[in-house]
Amino acid sequence: MEWEDEAFVLSARVHGETGAIVELLTQDRGKFAAHVSGAASRRMKPFLQAGAKVIARYRARVSDQLGAASLEPIGEGPSSLFDEPLALSGLSAAAAVAAGALPEREAHPGAFHALEALIAALAIPDIWPAVYVRFEAGLLQDLGFGLDLSKCAATGALDDLVYVSPRTGRAVSRAAGAPYHDKLLPLPPFMLSAQGGLAEGDVGAGLDITGHFLEQFVFGPLNRPLPPARVWLLDRLGEAGRL
Repeated sequence: MEWEDEAFVLSARVHGETGAIVELLTQDRGKFAAHVSGAASRRMKPFLQAGAKVIARYRARVSDQLGAASLEPIGEGPSSLFDEPLALSGLSAAAAVAAGALPEREAHPGAFHALEALIAALAIPDIWPAVYVRFEAGLLQDLGFGLDLSKCAATGALDDLVYVSPRTGRAVSRAAGAPYHDKLLPLPPFMLSAQGGLAEGDVGAGLDITGHFLEQFVFGPLNRPLPPARVWLLDRLGEAGRL
């Protein structure tokens, strides 16, 4: 089994004296783990960080065994964010959520491109937290658990959608949701449209929505909590006044 593909590093853990088991999100083949020799070297360490983009060349004797990969870096990678610790927290959270949510060896090009879009946005402090919410919403969509924010679940109305049902993931209008206000999740306008604007509290509301459905549909059935890096991201965004 041999292939070559663009990929993002999701995680790397030491294996043996000089190697590492590296988890990759590839463009065409989904999530793959591989053994990378020489991973402890000074040359390789920078592009084994979560979020680094690489060309991966993979080889295994049989398809169901752990194969070996060589990695060639593309661009600067996470080193360009070393002066932006909050953005690095966002990148770590995205990589951890993708690593925990995606199945092994199943193509999810939507997840690859969503992570690519988020990484491109991390250099823009004013917008990347909202893009992070969209990344998680896109991941849910790619896994078959997408939110339906097109119309009100109760009335079919297309306007004034301000809630999400925590049971179905469908939008609810202000009028239809008023009697159940305390049981519904607030829906920030930016999740409906890129022109929706971003107000105080919107990022936190968006993360509440995507976190709820990641727990309900993805991590809960696997008997896992949301990744610690995702919890830490909320803490750090809160400390920075960005929720």
